[in-house]
Amino acid sequence: MPKKQPKRGRLWLNDGSCVRLRPTHKDHVWAYDFVTARTRDGRSFRILTLIDEFTRECLAIDVARQLKHDDVLERLAWLMATRGVPEHIRSDNGSEFTAKAVRKWLGRVGVKTLYIEPGSPWENGYIESFNGKLADELLEREVFDTLHEAKVLIERWRIQYNTIRPHSALGYRPPAPETWLVVEPNSAALRSAQHPHHTTARLT
Repeated sequence: MPKKQPKRGRLWLNDGSCVRLRPTHKDHVWAYDFVTARTRDGRSFRILTLIDEFTRECLAIDVARQLKHDDVLERLAWLMATRGVPEHIRSDNGSEFTAKAVRKWLGRVGVKTLYIEPGSPWENGYIESFNGKLADELLEREVFDTLHEAKVLIERWRIQYNTIRPHSALGYRPPAPETWLVVEPNSAALRSAQHPHHTTARLT
């Protein structure tokens, strides 16, 4: 018979896993991750998702054929300039997140990085849950004819997720029901909202 093992207490903080550093207020912990999808022609594209773990608000979704650490830095810089700087940011150990330039820049602005253990996606549970909703409610239901259509529909879904869709963890209220989300002037979502009859894309 194997020897009875003693119970192990949870370690808090320092290593940054989801169960070890729980968000306690807005902008305490942000999390980001990548999702992959395809257009009708079979070509893949990448989706960068970024959320506030405490409020559950989706801060941004970027869509492109390729997204590298420079694109991650550009998105983070824009968000922190328009919204503020979080205390921590959580991610897996992907090269886009662990790149020296990214870590150095985050250190300069005072953001602590929290990397999950390799092969342990449950430690990044908030963003994994969000990505699952994105897949179930949109990516697996739509056929994207073009990358532009994917960008429009995904941004529309993000706005609906933040302002309309009820969240059980928030007492069945949306994360930002009264917030005017900042949309970049040249974004496809803004052009679509201003001229809805100019697009044939539909939202399910």
